[in-house]
Amino acid sequence: MPNFLFRCAKVGARTLAPRKVAQRAAASAAVVLFTLSVTACGGAAGGNAPGNGGDDKPVVLTTFTVLADVARNVAGEHLTVESITKAGAEIHGYEPTPGDIRKASKADLILDNGLNLEAWFGQFVEGLDVPHAVVSDGVQVMSISEDSYQGKPNPHAWMSPVNVQIYTDNMVKAFSALDPDNAAAFKANGDAYKAKLQAVQDEMKASLSALPENQRALVTCEGAFSYLARDAGLREVYIWAVNAEQQATPQQITRAIEYVKANQVPAVFCESTVSDAPMQQVVGATGSAFGGILYVDSLSEADGPVPTYLDLIRHDANLITKALTGAAASQAKS
Repeated sequence: MPNFLFRCAKVGARTLAPRKVAQRAAASAAVVLFTLSVTACGGAAGGNAPGNGGDDKPVVLTTFTVLADVARNVAGEHLTVESITKAGAEIHGYEPTPGDIRKASKADLILDNGLNLEAWFGQFVEGLDVPHAVVSDGVQVMSISEDSYQGKPNPHAWMSPVNVQIYTDNMVKAFSALDPDNAAAFKANGDAYKAKLQAVQDEMKASLSALPENQRALVTCEGAFSYLARDAGLREVYIWAVNAEQQATPQQITRAIEYVKANQVPAVFCESTVSDAPMQQVVGATGSAFGGILYVDSLSEADGPVPTYLDLIRHDANLITKALTGAAASQAKS
């Protein structure tokens, strides 16, 4: 069996309400039972690809859409790449379905982010005889500094195009082991994609570096922008650290309000996969503008604003720059 950087993702600690614990325990039990039935029977009939496309390309399954897009750029025409979660899905608390297990049982390789992002992943792959690669291996990890997640790794490493170049290298390695005949093509595709990633990184840094010092604060619902903020020289502030329960406590909202008021932050933001209602409370209490919706955990559909990872980074950088500079100019006139 090839060396695929095999490693099971660790499940991050999370505090859940008793009802939620019971629900997830029941769901996990159902997943395990279904997994055993699938593996015992050799998987569902019909082709080797999760999508039953009928071709003989090796199948790579990723845990979410961002990884799938990066993987397709590296794989080119030589592999079939699919995502377990769909466009617009919240990745942190995702619960696999029987259909997901069926897809996974027929895959040749599963890619996950690691860094405790996919809290469901360890249970998901249990009982499946399918290798997986952790694409964040080698990234300089940043830790979460607040809330009950303090000290744990911030999993959103893909929000740095520099980090995604490391993701790309890990995919080239895993794909070359999976399909050695096309190793040269994977290397060439990876090099070409890394050049695009560096160009987007340079664009993002240039656009955000133009912000005046007093506007260089990024206030969001989730603490998902540590790596982007680090690369662009922004101060990161958030309501909650991780999209776990998607509910903000009064203390978290108060903390954000106090920061925005004290620093006269001109605009604040929220992410596409959660409600912006908590951030609208911050807007109402401070007079700061709502800068718009940022994308992190999921791409959009093909006709949406961020159908690719490169589009996602460009969208977020442009929105942050325009909102902060535009809102500040409006405040100055009033």
